[in-house]
Amino acid sequence: MKASKVLTICVLSVAVCLMAYFCVMSVVTPIQFEDTRAQREVGVIKNLVDLRTAEVEFHHQNGRFTASYDTLINFLKTAPKKELLKEGSLTDKQLEAGLTENKAVKIIETAKRKALKNKKLSFENNDALYAYIWENDAEIKKNNLQGFRRDTIELNMLQSLYKGEYTPENIENITYIPYSEGKQYELEVNNDYKTSQGIRVPLFEARAPFESYLGDLNKQELVNLIDREKKLDHYTGLKVGDIYAPNNFAGNWE
Repeated sequence: MKASKVLTICVLSVAVCLMAYFCVMSVVTPIQFEDTRAQREVGVIKNLVDLRTAEVEFHHQNGRFTASYDTLINFLKTAPKKELLKEGSLTDKQLEAGLTENKAVKIIETAKRKALKNKKLSFENNDALYAYIWENDAEIKKNNLQGFRRDTIELNMLQSLYKGEYTPENIENITYIPYSEGKQYELEVNNDYKTSQGIRVPLFEARAPFESYLGDLNKQELVNLIDREKKLDHYTGLKVGDIYAPNNFAGNWE
């Protein structure tokens, strides 16, 4: 066999191998990209949900949202969380008789004030106070409210919102986008938005662009993803809330 034929066969073999490789990669690369994207977005979404929880509570207590991470984190570390402690419930018979939750609470509160004003009485704690009024107050007995209790209590904010998942030492983690080499979520607020009826509705938005957490993956696949989302007029990334229109602080993946 002539050397030229051998060379030609070798070149063709290499070309076939390269074509086969590129064909396989054209299928494998998008799959790998989407698999990695899905895995990473679990963590990105979790932090967005945790940020939403923090912002909604901040708004609940302050009537506005904040675009300052320093303010938000300090709020989570120091502000108390007020919750209603409920014990007992009204029966269908009580409700049919016209007793409502508000009326029942007023009866209980009136009985508590009367007992506390009585200088002959002293109570070691709130449990002792309730035990006394349930046993002795005529209005409570008349309405069968023994065991009915409603108290507003103050809890630790981090414990209440995140059930021990975060501490003052690590709560700042919710501000950072996973896989982004330390980039923070883009946080923006619009506290002056007004509806067509002139009602003020504060809004907030937290965003993680695709480039922030997918930037180290295949560049062409990232460009393709961004291009697809732009053509659909979607935000090119993950976000919660919207500073231009109320959306009940939904995430764009929900």
